Amino acid sequence: MGQQVRDGFVELYGTEPEGVWSAPGRVNLIGEHTDYNDGFVMPFALPHTAVAAVSRRTDGVLRLHSADVDGGVVELRLDELTPEADRAWTAYPSGVLWALREAGHAVTGADIHLSSTVPAGAGLSSSAALEVVVALAVNDLFELGLERGQLARLCQRAENVYVGAPTGIMDQTASACCEDGHALFLDTRDLSQKQIPLDLAAEGMRLLVVDTQVKHSHSEGEYGKRRAGCEKGAALLGVDALRDVPYGELDAALARLGDEEEVVRLVRHVVTEDERVERVVSLLESGDTRAIGPVLVEGHASLRDDFRISCPELDLVVDTALASGALGARMTGGGFGGSAIVLADVADVDTITKAVEEAFAAAGFTAPRVFEAVPSPGARRLA
Repeated sequence: MGQQVRDGFVELYGTEPEGVWSAPGRVNLIGEHTDYNDGFVMPFALPHTAVAAVSRRTDGVLRLHSADVDGGVVELRLDELTPEADRAWTAYPSGVLWALREAGHAVTGADIHLSSTVPAGAGLSSSAALEVVVALAVNDLFELGLERGQLARLCQRAENVYVGAPTGIMDQTASACCEDGHALFLDTRDLSQKQIPLDLAAEGMRLLVVDTQVKHSHSEGEYGKRRAGCEKGAALLGVDALRDVPYGELDAALARLGDEEEVVRLVRHVVTEDERVERVVSLLESGDTRAIGPVLVEGHASLRDDFRISCPELDLVVDTALASGALGARMTGGGFGGSAIVLADVADVDTITKAVEEAFAAAGFTAPRVFEAVPSPGARRLA
């Protein structure tokens, strides 16, 4: 896709770009809604990427174009960029330049042409891919010298402040830092990372992503309500973040919350989910990959019953896949739609896929999109 994006840039702007970059979407193996609670997550990069052809400008102008969106080139002035003023796709790349400039970096403008194969609204971090690919390109072209973790932080600030979506740091870090053939064990408090080998094919297994085609948006209110509830729980328990509630002391902590029923549910999910991430890491490092299946199922039940962010389509994927022989399954991403993941033996993939498709048809749901998730490289320069 890199050559197509380069050719598109030439057609739009009449000159060759200075370079072409890519950044992937991600799927989260385990660790949902823990990142903004200073907890643990375990994503890996998908082969689906956002690709950007970019050249510098010196006149304070930002020109943006997407091959995936109807419309022409959008021209903006960097000194007029205003948080939460833009509700279109352009908010993500322009927010990155706003965040870089706000942090004191001398960015003087750019011509950018983008295209992405990351499904939008599917819980696979299409927005983070757009942010990270632009950040990496601008970092390289303007020789800002920022490390991957710093770029991820700036991209998160762009999404939190400029776009107005209260997301954690996982998505941007995954897109920027994941490695081919590995899942990323990330401590979102100190951003320490450990690359965990994940070669399911070598063990006769596959991880499927089932995109329910139910769209969601993190900038809408339900995500923010969950985050506010978690912050309330931490305050009531007298800790900096729910990460600081020990798993072994969970029952006592919940008892201290009294009749705060909603907060109790949120706290229980986050604390048990952090423990599930650590359990999955231990199982993968010990070579017992097949045993992570039941942990995924536990995670889905917690997201469905305690965090209450599932939907009928996601539940149908999980229930149908498990009934058809899957080793494990759960929703992934922010919730309220998006995608589920299914861990399965190779021999069962076709049976499970057919069963899920038939179940959706019988329920009158839009046909799902099913594809294999293979741990892939993080953001990089293509040319």
